[in-house]
Amino acid sequence: MSLSIETLNPNIGARLRGIDLTQPIDRGLVTEITSAIDEYGILVFPDQYINDEQQRAFTLNFGPLEDASGGHIAKSDENRLSDGIIDVSNLGMDGKPLAKDNRHHLFNLGNMLWHSDSSFRTIPAAYSILSARVVNPVGGNTEFANMRTAYDDLDEHSKSEIEDLICEHSLMYSRGELGFLDFTDEEKEMFKPVRQRLVREHPRTGAKTLFLSSHAGSIVDMQMPMARILLRDLTEHATQPKYVYVHKWQAGDLVMWDNQQTMHRVRRYDQSQPRDMRRTTVAGLAPTIG
Repeated sequence: MSLSIETLNPNIGARLRGIDLTQPIDRGLVTEITSAIDEYGILVFPDQYINDEQQRAFTLNFGPLEDASGGHIAKSDENRLSDGIIDVSNLGMDGKPLAKDNRHHLFNLGNMLWHSDSSFRTIPAAYSILSARVVNPVGGNTEFANMRTAYDDLDEHSKSEIEDLICEHSLMYSRGELGFLDFTDEEKEMFKPVRQRLVREHPRTGAKTLFLSSHAGSIVDMQMPMARILLRDLTEHATQPKYVYVHKWQAGDLVMWDNQQTMHRVRRYDQSQPRDMRRTTVAGLAPTIG
């Protein structure tokens, strides 16, 4: 069967069929998938009942895995999954949903804010690949926003105003929005803000995109209140329904997205029910600031 592509939203997203990701894929398919994600930003591969090793192997077709250290508060001996697989479930080491007052659970609620994966790193992530092993019966949709089209649709005055602005990103900013403030000294050091361009160029296509995220909490040389208002205004603009694809998860779905031109968030769901979602992340190539 040849690869088929079905557009999901006029501005973002496509569903790909005719591929079995439990098996190795050839360079021709890698090229087709890379071209598709350049165009659509998000790719949905349904009915992919893969294991961790198969997910890791698929991911490595697109570049090296990102080093996950420094992106969470869990200690190494608290990781439920193997190296290279990032746990974005609501499960503890015993495979059961975390308690509502569990510190890891509260920290992970930050994924419900609009963000771009690893924007809090000096070199932010390229692609993210999320595999749905167990889905929640109610809620838990993931929304994706097209930051390229959102930038294109800004008026020329707005583009000129933000062209050279530099933001500071940190997990402390995004979690602070939710009232999570009890960081240890070690975590404060680990989550020190990094600087990113507010308008970045896609490294493959050269297209300009907005680089927004809940991790962005300040703008260099701008008063904090004005910076927060500007970032909020831009986020409201970029997440209008016309720029957004809403993915309703089914077990076996695998979704790949390009953090270099999209932003996303998970929606609320019943935290008492298990949700097993496993992510691999392709490392970015270079900082957004030269």
